[in-house]
Amino acid sequence: MEIKQFDTVLLKDGREAAIVEAYENKVFIADVGDSPKDWDTISITIDDIEKVID
Repeated sequence: MEIKQFDTVLLKDGREAAIVEAYENKVFIADVGDSPKDWDTISITIDDIEKVID
């Protein structure tokens, strides 16, 4: 699975995340949350991602 910067992905825990940075398609910095009020920036790995949504 190829994950690129700015992709929206579905995490295995059911949350949607916007990829902010991608490092060697293995480690990613992503924003999760429904609006700017509750956005959280997290670090995830390729193993945390179920699929690319958009």
